[in-house]
Amino acid sequence: MPDSPLALPSITAALGPLAARFDVDVVEQCDSTNTLLLGRTDAPSGSVVVAGRQTAGRGRMGRAWIADAGASLTFSLLWRLPRGASPSGLSLAAGVAVAEALQGLGVDGIALKWPNDILRGGKKLAGILVELAGSAAVIGIGLNLRLPQGLPPEVSRGAAALDRELDRNAVLAALLAALHGVLAQFGTGGFVALRDRWQALNAYAGAPVRVIGEFSVPVEGICIGADVDGALLLETAVCVQRILAGDVSLRPA
Repeated sequence: MPDSPLALPSITAALGPLAARFDVDVVEQCDSTNTLLLGRTDAPSGSVVVAGRQTAGRGRMGRAWIADAGASLTFSLLWRLPRGASPSGLSLAAGVAVAEALQGLGVDGIALKWPNDILRGGKKLAGILVELAGSAAVIGIGLNLRLPQGLPPEVSRGAAALDRELDRNAVLAALLAALHGVLAQFGTGGFVALRDRWQALNAYAGAPVRVIGEFSVPVEGICIGADVDGALLLETAVCVQRILAGDVSLRPA
């Protein structure tokens, strides 16, 4: 995939009428776009930081996000939920936006893995990290445009990339437009308003899975999907169990 440099005029043009809803800051390099925005929590809702390269990108549970320069689209969006709105299920809602935007761009094999991964062909294509600061939610998204050189085999086996000639500016605009619509629905109706769309994209619907936590005993069962608040519903031998995100990972059984 030829590199398409990030450029604010191109992003603005691709956003069209929605450009006025976002305040986009393009930086050549930073440690983490989430970290930058978390330091700007007084910024208006719709503030975006997109980086050509992250030197300390991170995901859930402190995992590093590995990417060569130009190999990823990495950005964060600051969004303020309405007063009294619960952030429960926000990472799942963001996943719906990312997945549907990619499908709209003609990317095949897209599915969602609870609670915050976007898969392509069963491998991780993108990840989402939501961090809260007062009334603001910072939604960080990392998307593989192509796989970095020299990835450890254990990482490359489970990773996917777009590997298509898509302009990064157009991809960013499509993701922001989808997020705008989904977050508006989330703000008024919570995750339950988006639950059916998440269920339709659930990579493990009806499949045996194992939930692993750093400080808990693994739990196995059939993946029913997500509850109205985004909790994972797992049908075990004993009962239907609710799993909250926390520091847990979902794996095929």
